[in-house]
Amino acid sequence: MSPETETPPRRISREEHGISRQQIDPDTLKVLYRLHRNGFKAYLVGGSVRDLLLGRTPKDFDVGTDATPDQVKKLFRNCWLVGRRFRLAHIRFGKDKVIEVATFRRHPKPEELPDDPDDHFHFVQNVFGDPREDAFRRDFTINALFYDISDFSVLDYVGGLEDLEQKQLRVIGDPQIRFTEDPVRMLRALEFAARLDFSLEESAEKAIREKASLLLEAARARVRDEILELFRHHVAGKVFQACQETGLLPFLIPDYELDEPTLALLERYDNLTRNGRPTHEYDILVLLYLTGFLASCPPARETAIMEAVHASSHSVSPHTRHFSMAAGIRAQARDLLIGLWRLLRGRGIRGEGRFLRNPGTKQAIELLALWSEACDDHKDLLANWQEALEGTGQSKSKGGPNRRRGRRRRGPRREAPPSVPN
Repeated sequence: MSPETETPPRRISREEHGISRQQIDPDTLKVLYRLHRNGFKAYLVGGSVRDLLLGRTPKDFDVGTDATPDQVKKLFRNCWLVGRRFRLAHIRFGKDKVIEVATFRRHPKPEELPDDPDDHFHFVQNVFGDPREDAFRRDFTINALFYDISDFSVLDYVGGLEDLEQKQLRVIGDPQIRFTEDPVRMLRALEFAARLDFSLEESAEKAIREKASLLLEAARARVRDEILELFRHHVAGKVFQACQETGLLPFLIPDYELDEPTLALLERYDNLTRNGRPTHEYDILVLLYLTGFLASCPPARETAIMEAVHASSHSVSPHTRHFSMAAGIRAQARDLLIGLWRLLRGRGIRGEGRFLRNPGTKQAIELLALWSEACDDHKDLLANWQEALEGTGQSKSKGGPNRRRGRRRRGPRREAPPSVPN
């Protein structure tokens, strides 16, 4: 199937699907209605249509239209045009809410391309088209469904409705070509299959196995963002396992090996974030490199703290260098690893009182709880530390230490305690 095939789209009327306007964000409806009243096509597009058809709550709502960005800006006083590479209209409601409006795009013909090859990429991203052409530019069939505000129908040019019914993730076009165009699509394919509990279409899985090495050519910042998305969508465990099975993992994170304890740890962290725990990037570093850190620096009582500091930095540094992470993220991961190492050494070690009062100890104990579940060990030690922490009052504290008001007493300046005392 190609955009040149002039077969009419499959159109599902309002009576045949379950999408109600009450499920759509009211401000998004305002944008859709104003575009429609002014003679433009106005569609709800992408993942929001997919999620509504599956009975899920969309994370956000995007709008597609045949109005150009400049025409959109003329219709909305609260509109700003953004992006040099891919021109979009952002319509703001309040301080933080943005409705993204994209003009339908198409692939340009060879004779339309600029003479200078350096200008091709920017030009390709901003050739406007019609809904059919726009649908065929998208990545997966289930993400290329449109909801038409003019008659409340759902439009399908690429067979996405059938794939939704069969719970199958299928690439639009030849997977070999589409993954070569954008290697990050391979990781996104595994992510969507995991998020939706869909099967990956056979040709797409085969293409991932054959094109996996291309992921090394993708921008590292994009890959880093996609890894973070796996954790935000609570599917890190499933996707890392799929990456290992398809051969994508060595090219996702070079020189990284996934073991069973780490996989169990990722799955339990997914459950934790699914229940409302926020995701932090330093958590991801700790989860991925915890077993390697403990193997290189066992938590024996006679081991010096500086050995643990060196081992923790050595464990996460290759990852942080590869993805150009800030030193602060590496430091937070290092402190959390050392905190867990300190807990695993057991109680009764010099400096325990100061360690229990440290703000990072509570988080280290939460990590110990995850690790205890993952390896089915350390349960008594965990209970002992939790009891000790409650004795300090830290586990119930909601704020920082109380401070006295008034004139500051002068005296010798004290050194701040280390983050994880020995």
